[in-house]
Amino acid sequence: MKKSKWLALAGVTLLATGFLAACSSSSTSNKTTYSYTYQTDPDNLNYLTTGKAATSDLTNNFIDGLLENDRYGNLVPSIAEDWTVSKDGLTYTYKLRKDAKWYTSEGEEYADVKAADFVAGLKYAADNKSDALYLVQDSVKGLSAYLNGDDKDFSHVGVKALDDYTVQYTLEKPETFWNSKTTMGVLAPVNEEFVKSKGKDFAKATDPTSILYNGPYLLKSITTKSSIEMAKNEGYWDKKNVHIDDVKLTFFNGEDLDTEPRGFAESGFSLALLNPNAPNYSKYSKKYKDEIFYGLQDSGTYLVSMNIDRQSYNYTSKKTDAEKQSTKKALLNKDFRQALTFAFDRKAYNAQANGEDGAEKLTRTLFVPENFVQANGKSFGDLVTAQLADKEEWQGVSLADGQDSLYNPTKAKAEFEKAKAALEAEGVQFPIHLDMPADQQAQAKVKRVQSFKQSLESTLGKENVVVDIHQMSHDDLNNITYFAETAAQEDWDISDNVGWSPDYQDPSTYLEVLNPSKGEGTKTYLGFDKGESKEAVAAVGLDEYEKLITEAGNEIADINTRYEKYAVAQAWLTDSALVIPTSSKYPRPAVQRTVPFTAPFAVSGNKGGVEYRNYKYLEVQKDPVTTKEYEAAKKKWEKERAESNEKAQKELADHVK
Repeated sequence: MKKSKWLALAGVTLLATGFLAACSSSSTSNKTTYSYTYQTDPDNLNYLTTGKAATSDLTNNFIDGLLENDRYGNLVPSIAEDWTVSKDGLTYTYKLRKDAKWYTSEGEEYADVKAADFVAGLKYAADNKSDALYLVQDSVKGLSAYLNGDDKDFSHVGVKALDDYTVQYTLEKPETFWNSKTTMGVLAPVNEEFVKSKGKDFAKATDPTSILYNGPYLLKSITTKSSIEMAKNEGYWDKKNVHIDDVKLTFFNGEDLDTEPRGFAESGFSLALLNPNAPNYSKYSKKYKDEIFYGLQDSGTYLVSMNIDRQSYNYTSKKTDAEKQSTKKALLNKDFRQALTFAFDRKAYNAQANGEDGAEKLTRTLFVPENFVQANGKSFGDLVTAQLADKEEWQGVSLADGQDSLYNPTKAKAEFEKAKAALEAEGVQFPIHLDMPADQQAQAKVKRVQSFKQSLESTLGKENVVVDIHQMSHDDLNNITYFAETAAQEDWDISDNVGWSPDYQDPSTYLEVLNPSKGEGTKTYLGFDKGESKEAVAAVGLDEYEKLITEAGNEIADINTRYEKYAVAQAWLTDSALVIPTSSKYPRPAVQRTVPFTAPFAVSGNKGGVEYRNYKYLEVQKDPVTTKEYEAAKKKWEKERAESNEKAQKELADHVK
């Protein structure tokens, strides 16, 4: 991440199935080209309705919204030249630039981008049940009533075109982080006339002509499981900040671990992530010994999740209904889930992708990263630690990133003995068999799952727990995890094929995903459709979790108190062990020809990150960046970022009118 940004585990992107589109540099006919790999074909181009990174990682480069991120992480003007916020924090008014246009895939001007396009965009998202409505349903005044059918007149919803170039949003309650939501597709514009002309063919996955473009790039072609090509939009309003002419992405199924470094060396890839477990790692690490570096840690979180109400058994090693019921009862038992958490050696797991030296650099312990927000001078991780201080199971456990203090065989065995006694009293049969899917083509993924199996079975004993790995094709795996449309299609007991990347700058962007009544992640993470499986929800205490996040969300007067309340909810989630955070996608050992820190940066939203998925601002160079050059650039960027962020924070008051 999102599914705002569902992350599908590939190589590691759990936050995208595989590696997010990155860059390559080469020069042909005086044109600069960025080339890299991608691992999942989009199932549509509908930026207004999808929550999948496979789509948004592309459309972010085609569609501009109101604001975007600069290279320091500040929100800066995009289609909106300026904006004001009412003193009560309820009304946001955006003045649009008059030089922003809609273009066809051939670069032909179609129409001006107008305020009405933002109104049409939100109406389209609402009428077509966008995956991302959870972002705005309770934010925009009247939208929830419209979606629920209580008021069928969209003109009553709090988004208005005051004139051709002024759009205004009225909120239900103040949100200090509202502007950070404007980088998301659900709040993007759309030309209503064009949508009507396309009908059901609007935003078809492999058809560049099925959408209009107002952003820096035009989609030229998508060939399934082969390639994706983009070209610079020559009519783009901010063309001076688009330094790459062509983007070429090549499909990579994760099978050949030398694909990226070989492509970097022989095919002009602009970037290569190196896997220390690849056959030729020593060769490439020697070749690029002065150019390998570890980048920044991103804010996406990959997880091992628990299916608490499994309905399908097409992929299973269970032979009887008694075995199925035993596994279900075990996964509903908190002590059993905690035993799995403490028995899981995440350093060994992450070493399968990042090597021994880089394993802990990826490790993440909380769903909401420890430094995502701060309150009263304390990190979010510190706030959560304080909430768990009186629980025996969490004594001596550090929740900081970059280390694995969760792995504790002694704690695992103690929790398991408590679980076993209770479960045997319910008639549960041991060993508990846990079906776990894996992409057979992605070597690093298979090795991760095998590592997970090894650590659980060696710690808890095969007489108690058996992890049954089901290797399957990439498509079959996606169909029962990432692309599953209903909980009934989520055919697994435990899965590491999901993750989340934040949409906006508030803990709710993570924690609301698991809201049992309306969260978009209940199906993908926990195996039940939102609002359903009430018996399982009650059994694991998710109704209590919903109360905690609702109380935190209702705190709008004091941001510190708000974050402290969300820390209580995160502490509950950690203690529940319903999801086990494993890693971020980055940092990974890498080599690149992209100029360090020229890409847009953000810890949330769709217009920046630590990985290359937005090509505006990005620059490339002919030679690989040296390790010394990268570290020097990082030091300079961190100093400039602190100064820029402080200045931007002070200027926020200028927008309040």
